[in-house]
Amino acid sequence: MAKKPVLYPVPDEIDEPVKQFNELDASLTYSYASYLNWLFPERVELIAGKIFKMSPAPSSVHQVVVGNIFLKLGNFLNKQPCKVFIALFDVRFSKESKDDKEIFTVLQPDICVICDRSKIDVRGCIGAPDLVVEVLSPGNTRMELLNKYRVYEEFGVKEYWIVSQSDQNILIYTLNEDGKFQPSKIFTLSEKITSSVLPGFELELDEVFDDM
Repeated sequence: MAKKPVLYPVPDEIDEPVKQFNELDASLTYSYASYLNWLFPERVELIAGKIFKMSPAPSSVHQVVVGNIFLKLGNFLNKQPCKVFIALFDVRFSKESKDDKEIFTVLQPDICVICDRSKIDVRGCIGAPDLVVEVLSPGNTRMELLNKYRVYEEFGVKEYWIVSQSDQNILIYTLNEDGKFQPSKIFTLSEKITSSVLPGFELELDEVFDDM
């Protein structure tokens, strides 16, 4: 089981809103309560209380790929219990407390599917989604493959898709009975993927990377 983040030193979580990214101290451990006070334009995520600045605005290719997958999932899930969400959408990861001051990991997946409606609130999602999709862009590969992989596995995301826009392929990690991710083969153009989380769903890769 992962250790809780060390809480020293910590920022004053009742301070005035932070309007400039450079006002933050990377040596501190921040919670979701702090995160809610950040009003600067830069997009950031929290992993174990540490700040990770996200890549600049995604490319048009990235957005087309995300949109194609989102559209297919949305059509499939129409009038079904599971709901699909697209970034910007905060997912707060916590196994115990729902207190803002005790949540230290907040991510913004490109796409996520949530089947437990009790996890959805006005701020986004609290708890692990059932399925997460991340589309890699130049500069964020390490974040996606290392930091986010560990978070999604630790908190019990059942299925994690890593989509490479440059190689036009998809790798699927499925959580096993021991709580560890098991990788699929790499799916490429002309192939089709299915989902253990969404029985009956099929996705043609040619449709994902259409017109690229």
